[in-house]
Amino acid sequence: MKLLVTYDKNTSTSNVLDKALQRAKAFNAYVYLVRTCATDEKEREIAELEHRLNELRREVFKKEGIESEAHILIRGLTAGEDMVQYAKEKGVDEIIIGIKKKSRVGKLMFGSTAQYIILNAHCPVLSVN
Repeated sequence: MKLLVTYDKNTSTSNVLDKALQRAKAFNAYVYLVRTCATDEKEREIAELEHRLNELRREVFKKEGIESEAHILIRGLTAGEDMVQYAKEKGVDEIIIGIKKKSRVGKLMFGSTAQYIILNAHCPVLSVN
């Protein structure tokens, strides 16, 4: 099984990573830890983000013996389009995303990226609050 785990510093990263680790262990899954960036992102910021993703990958997945890799996508697409396309390219079986909304009404509506992924992914999407 292959899991795509989206990284977004604005969502509860620990909850998303905890759920991803749990599912990776249960299904002996390979994990792609992925973040998208705008094409005009500064090199220094990309390098810092790449360092952070690799740090998380080692601390969470490698430490537990889960095969994984980290990727930053800079392909000129919206974040949702990029994640869906990458998941399809890699033959991902499930996407795990974090969502920001926590109110009762907010749980009915997702951000535009999460909504795009949920509606357009070729595979199941697990949203984690």
